[in-house]
Amino acid sequence: MPLDVTVERLIPLPPETVADYAMDWRHDPEWTQGIRRAALTREAEGGGFGVGAEVTRTAHFLGRRMDYVLRVADYDPPRMLDMVSVAGPMPMHVTYTFQPTQSGTFARIRVRGGSTSYLRLAAPLMARQVRGSLTKDLRDLEARLAR
Repeated sequence: MPLDVTVERLIPLPPETVADYAMDWRHDPEWTQGIRRAALTREAEGGGFGVGAEVTRTAHFLGRRMDYVLRVADYDPPRMLDMVSVAGPMPMHVTYTFQPTQSGTFARIRVRGGSTSYLRLAAPLMARQVRGSLTKDLRDLEARLAR
């Protein structure tokens, strides 16, 4: 995939606190750049949120509205949430990981995506934009939880 961006931040809070908030799709618009709306549009096989659940997000990125659906591929709270797009403008794979440290939580977001010819051409610009957004996401996540 031409787009592969990872950002990391040490958040001085326990992993359970950070992951519980970040992995709850209902909080997506509160801390994730550009997300205007998030809805659980398909529950996991056992009900609720988990592997197989789908979240539909409405975002604004680079001045465009994007609606896309992410399916939970792996879910291991409070350690990891891995999602892949099943509908939307481009293929996307989003992974959140949270590792305990002596001083809090080492939070990481990795976004991989795109195989379209447009994205291959725009990948360097898109990577900078995504990196900036993800950096703000983790900063906003910490600020929101520190309240």
